[in-house]
Amino acid sequence: MVEESAENVVPATAAGKKAKPAASDAPATDTPAPSGAETPAEKTVPPKKEKPPAVEAKPFIDFIQQDYLPALTQALVAKGITDLQVDLERSKIAIKGFETAPECNQVIGRWDRGSRQFNVYFFDDSIQGQRAISCVDGAHKASTLESFLIDERKITLDLLVSGVVLRLNSQKWLLRN
Repeated sequence: MVEESAENVVPATAAGKKAKPAASDAPATDTPAPSGAETPAEKTVPPKKEKPPAVEAKPFIDFIQQDYLPALTQALVAKGITDLQVDLERSKIAIKGFETAPECNQVIGRWDRGSRQFNVYFFDDSIQGQRAISCVDGAHKASTLESFLIDERKITLDLLVSGVVLRLNSQKWLLRN
């Protein structure tokens, strides 16, 4: 008969199953990992690619002149507006009742030989601040100042452009119904 030594006997658990050998019971290997293979501790996590800053993060004047004016011009020309001139100006609001209001930055668009004009007002010199819009046709002065994109949490270039296009379309200046 084979004698059972204490080394060969695995103690049984309470449920009658054999217990797993402890980690110290596992045979030690002195063989190194093959070259090129990484052990779990040596695995390197590739660095996360940083997103480039959004164009909206630029200083206000740079954003308006470098990004907003060209994008707005392109969108309005695509809708069929000819002889369009879009500029950024700092001036008083030319609406009755706002004579004493301080100057603010305004994106002013003119076309149809200057007979149609819209103004987008940036009161806080920030695209995330308070904004308004007005439209005027012919030789009249604008009489209404409307809030512009007030329900939006984050203002983006595309949102500013589409907001003006939608407002001018509502004015029936872009497409006829």
